Amino acid sequence: MSRKRADVRVTWKTARTAEGSALRPVSFVVTCEHGGNRIPPKYAKLFRGRRRLLESHRGYDPGALSMARSLSRALEAVHITSTVSRLLIELNRSPGHPAVYSKVMRKAPQSVRQEVYERYYVSYRARVENAVRAAVERGDRVVHISSHSFTPRLNGVVRKADAGLLYDPRRASERALCVRWQVALQARMPGWRVRRNYPYRGASDGLTQYLRGLFSGSVYSGIELEINHKHFFAGDRAWNDIRSRVVGALLESVGK
Repeated sequence: MSRKRADVRVTWKTARTAEGSALRPVSFVVTCEHGGNRIPPKYAKLFRGRRRLLESHRGYDPGALSMARSLSRALEAVHITSTVSRLLIELNRSPGHPAVYSKVMRKAPQSVRQEVYERYYVSYRARVENAVRAAVERGDRVVHISSHSFTPRLNGVVRKADAGLLYDPRRASERALCVRWQVALQARMPGWRVRRNYPYRGASDGLTQYLRGLFSGSVYSGIELEINHKHFFAGDRAWNDIRSRVVGALLESVGK
């Protein structure tokens, strides 16, 4: 083992001890908030003529669902996903966030938005929160991996990364895990650019940030995995290999 990897491993263990979680068993929760672009039949008329939009990155995260499934199998994790389009309701934003409803949904009657909110948003968030709470109450420490992907180009700007690991830098355990995962990923994927808190900030508004407000760093670590869409669209063989390497890197990072 290289000196660099050994130092990172010590950092991960030290972080767990510092946050009072060293003696707790670790449970894993894997979620995918943008796993599909499905519009339930009841709301289909709102999206008539919007097929191209639904099939774009604004409609869902390509590859995120299959990555989540691979991670959950390897980690023997609780697996919670949604295949309803983020254009119907954005599960990774707080209720009052302007982006929780897309432009399409903002034109819908308030009664329809409220129905969608209760049926899909509240129920999904409750399932994730309950899974984390159940593990904490039985004495476990939770590592929550939220699977996402990002478009290679946004508003004309090229994203300069193959993968991103998003976390709250103020949480030592999250930071240490992402450092380890980054090192392990780069070792398995020579030439890949793996960045931390890119292309988004891990402490920005989202599901993991919401859960951090409920659970201390001693019992909860929330990491968002972001993979560049281009790898999903490279074909099944390449994508299968990438998923295997990403999972292997994480297993090494958590010592599983």
